[in-house]
Amino acid sequence: MAGWRLRGVDLTGRRAQLETADVTGALFLGCRLDPGLEDRLRARGAIVFPTLPDVPVEVYRSRLYTPQELYDTADYQTSLDARAYAWAGAGVDPDLAAALHDHAVDVALTGWIEGRHLVGVMGGHALRRGQSEYAFAARLGRALGVDQVVTTGGGPGAMEAANLGAYLSREPQEALDAALGVLAAAPSFVPDVGAWVRAAFEVLDAHPHGAETLGIPTWHYGHEPPNPFATRIAKYFRNATREAILLEVCDRGIVFLPGAAGTLQEVFQDACENYYADESAIAPMVLVGREHWTDTVPAWPLLRTLARGRPMEDHVHLVDTVEEAAEVIGARGSRDSRVAPDA
Repeated sequence: MAGWRLRGVDLTGRRAQLETADVTGALFLGCRLDPGLEDRLRARGAIVFPTLPDVPVEVYRSRLYTPQELYDTADYQTSLDARAYAWAGAGVDPDLAAALHDHAVDVALTGWIEGRHLVGVMGGHALRRGQSEYAFAARLGRALGVDQVVTTGGGPGAMEAANLGAYLSREPQEALDAALGVLAAAPSFVPDVGAWVRAAFEVLDAHPHGAETLGIPTWHYGHEPPNPFATRIAKYFRNATREAILLEVCDRGIVFLPGAAGTLQEVFQDACENYYADESAIAPMVLVGREHWTDTVPAWPLLRTLARGRPMEDHVHLVDTVEEAAEVIGARGSRDSRVAPDA
């Protein structure tokens, strides 16, 4: 078993096989074992990481989260998502468990994205359902989600809208319009996360077979609940890890909707990666909203200057419409999405 990695496997009742196997160099991560077997395995050369008590999440999980898993109770305050946030902020030192959990999510995410192409959509968390900008982000997600996996920071606002649009990218435009109407009845997760989540699940129940989408949120911002339109959720405790991974996995490029400090950080973190990257690894950067990115938050002049003369110069774009953004990314679903943002 040298080189084996067993993660979260129930091995109770397997004493006889494990006692006779050569376990030297095998790694057991949070596996369930018969009493006394853990010490025996260690004595025979195995590496055994035991389960950790009083931790609400599976530290050695082997898969990404689903919305149903994070919202596992009707009352948000008792849900897994809320319990994990409360645990992370408690006085007990959770660093080891959080690090092991985030490593497990890394491994699960690496396996999940294999064979898929991801396009990122970044934007502000404060965008409310019912706003025209929210509808714009949803139509952008729908256009991009036809032939690639729309990936966001997994939170509310523009992130939720993009995941929503991508989830419904196989449905007619009327389905997205109807969903936007349902969601507008609960425009924000403040003051009632429960109502906000219930409206989302009403849409999911009406369309149970949506397209794949990905969210990569963090419990660092635990007051912002994850949006349920990401069919798979890679949720991290460490925000720095989450930010780096979010930008790294988007091989088809990233579209940046109007946002503030968080989105601006992502713009230049992505720009830094493209600045130093081999030309073959540079992915498109698309800033949506000329007025926003040149006047309100004038990132575009700096980004354009930074890119000048570099291999990335032809990969940075400033646009105003869904159609333009989708065309830059190379999506095939941009034909009915000519909506400009109110930025």
